[in-house]
Amino acid sequence: MEKFIINGGKTLSGSVRVSGAKNSALKLIAASIMADSRITLKNVPKIEDVATMVEVIKTLGVKVDVDNKKSILEIDPRNIKGCEAPYELVRKMRASVLVAGPLLSKFGSVKLAIPGGCNIGSRGIDLHLKGFEAMGAENVVEHGYIYCRVKGGKTGSRLIGSDINLDFPSRGATENIMMAAVLAKGKTVINNAAQEPEIVDLANFLISMGAEIQGGGTNCITINGVKKLHGTSYSVTPDSIEAGTFITAASLCGGTVEIEDAIWKNLEMFCLKLKEAGVDIDTIGENKIVVSNSGNKLNPVCISTLPYPGFPTDLQPIAVVLLSVVPGISVVTENVFENRFMYVDELNRMGANIKIDGHHAVINGTEKLSGAPVRAFDLRAGAAMILAGLAAEGVTEVSDIYHVKRGYENFEEKLTSIGADIKIAN
Repeated sequence: MEKFIINGGKTLSGSVRVSGAKNSALKLIAASIMADSRITLKNVPKIEDVATMVEVIKTLGVKVDVDNKKSILEIDPRNIKGCEAPYELVRKMRASVLVAGPLLSKFGSVKLAIPGGCNIGSRGIDLHLKGFEAMGAENVVEHGYIYCRVKGGKTGSRLIGSDINLDFPSRGATENIMMAAVLAKGKTVINNAAQEPEIVDLANFLISMGAEIQGGGTNCITINGVKKLHGTSYSVTPDSIEAGTFITAASLCGGTVEIEDAIWKNLEMFCLKLKEAGVDIDTIGENKIVVSNSGNKLNPVCISTLPYPGFPTDLQPIAVVLLSVVPGISVVTENVFENRFMYVDELNRMGANIKIDGHHAVINGTEKLSGAPVRAFDLRAGAAMILAGLAAEGVTEVSDIYHVKRGYENFEEKLTSIGADIKIAN
């Protein structure tokens, strides 16, 4: 089984470029199946989750040509013939559920295996299904599958626009309902919608295909259904979570590191918290963030994760690694996923002093971390363990790295390019 082997204590410096956003690319691939002609997606990250989503839509009859060197997907959905996403693929990745909205919108029915993904807590899809029901679908969940179809209609019947009030600003539910609504009859309004940058990217992609959407990136999105969507060429937005990961790596180990294709406005709450902790961080233009080692003493801070524009839950484990070596008491409160602190025992094995109290992590900053064998329990926890290894004295081995490969493109190569001593070994 592959492991990351990290010889810690190296100074990071130089420039690193952020790849296209995993959490955007997956949704754009799913949305592509609604087009009536070819789609070209650019800046697509070469990661396992993208490969899985490509296989999902290929099982539906969609033709996909992959150019990994140029980070381009050519998607031809004209011969799509299936409405079922198979269990063996969907179980690998939760984002597979996002083919439900496009298939239901285009064909009036869909059969979908209940999705898998990271084990970071309950992420039910009831909000997705309630949204479909509000637009005239009936849903049945049995034998590990979800069956959705337009109520009383035949195959090809269209959903009906509706006002939908989300109990929680779920990104996945917002995206699935938005995709379902673009080919529905009439107007759909999503209230309490998620506002993440990936929502804006999906809205802009759908608009480039001929959809009529207003309010993407706000808490109220309005979609006027159209009869068809056409092909387009579109570039995936840069990955804010990857950018935040490199920002934190530089904060832990940096000389001066420039993170290119890092959009400050998408990371503002995160960057402001690092500034509050004393990190020397600034932006050059709209798409470059610079972290410098100014010799500042870092300060403990309190963090609470919230849906965007709040502090991102995906960057919580990464921030905890930094705070684990900041003198004083920091408190991190996780408000989104109840099991997101599973990695803490691994970090404590490296010398951190962290206690969990419900959904709070109380961090008593230690002088240093020490290399140790640790596991990657999920995607972001895996990245956190790698950053801990970069900052630690000695050698750290991170196992179960398939989680990390799901979401970070050429992670070890990018880290090596700025001075890290990291490699993959069996």
